[in-house]
Amino acid sequence: MSPHNLIDHVIIIVKENHTFDNYFGTFPGANGIRLKHANDPPVGGDPPHTHAAWLNRSKGAPREQYKESDIPAYFALARQFTLCDNYFSEIASQSAPNHLMLIAAASPIIDNAGAARTFQPQPPYDLPSLPEHLSAARLSWRSYGSEFNYFNYIKNLKRSPHIVDWTQFDKNVAANKLSHVSWVYAPNGPRDLTEHPPTHAHEGQATVKLGMKWTVDRIKKLAKSRLWSKSAIFIVWDDWGGFYDHVKPPLKDTWQGRNPKYGPSYKGTQFSYGSRVPCLILSPYAKRGVNKTFHSHVSILKFCTAIFGLKPSNRRMAASDDMSDCFDFTQFPLSPPKIA
Repeated sequence: MSPHNLIDHVIIIVKENHTFDNYFGTFPGANGIRLKHANDPPVGGDPPHTHAAWLNRSKGAPREQYKESDIPAYFALARQFTLCDNYFSEIASQSAPNHLMLIAAASPIIDNAGAARTFQPQPPYDLPSLPEHLSAARLSWRSYGSEFNYFNYIKNLKRSPHIVDWTQFDKNVAANKLSHVSWVYAPNGPRDLTEHPPTHAHEGQATVKLGMKWTVDRIKKLAKSRLWSKSAIFIVWDDWGGFYDHVKPPLKDTWQGRNPKYGPSYKGTQFSYGSRVPCLILSPYAKRGVNKTFHSHVSILKFCTAIFGLKPSNRRMAASDDMSDCFDFTQFPLSPPKIA
């Protein structure tokens, strides 16, 4: 992929906790299966989705899914642009390690960080990251999120002035000024719009429909701006969220850290890859249809390095594909998305 192409802005919108089958298992032409219709919010709240739960997913994961009538805007975007049905989370576990992979293509942890999880190190972590790589090349970046932000898990990014509130994204789009790479996260406060299944504090609150609307509102604003013609937008979900997916993730590497005190042994179990998650790609140069090539979270970071002419920052990124098969820079540019 040449750095002299038609993309000036890469926007990575990260949502939470759903597998491919859970969202797009019924999408025409996709590798999905039909499952029990899921409720919004899910009955029983937030399913377990630690590495221990992942190891037991064939028995413990809820086998349920949303239909097009539940997430019509996402289905509409999938029909107009690219839906990847062979895209995997990087780590066979929950949020924190997968978010780190989407920032740094590395993670020293397999479960979310916590004082009780002494089998893995505590943040902040000394990790080279794509944002640092961009800055060194005099390219710009922003992390748009709520008060809690995984960028603060990385030593050299913690409390960076480039970490701003998510509302700043709309302001920057209105001014037709976005960084070369933007990470965008929905608010996860009292009104959680991340699409994460509800915890006890948010029991009874619809998450999928409201979270989808938040995403679509950002897309609509971007589509109406001058930025659209030079943008590549990735909408991805960080991890499996405890839900079933029928495709077995390939084995890349195993966990070589310590074991937790309780539960199954982690030593030597699958670290990467995790379960399939949805990935939508929106761009004037996205290839329309269902993409069936293998991709993972690190593929998006490799795309960023390829598009801006940078070298991969570590071995994992160097070994990854760059998602170039999802784009055609010679095609007549696609129109901005049409969403009801």
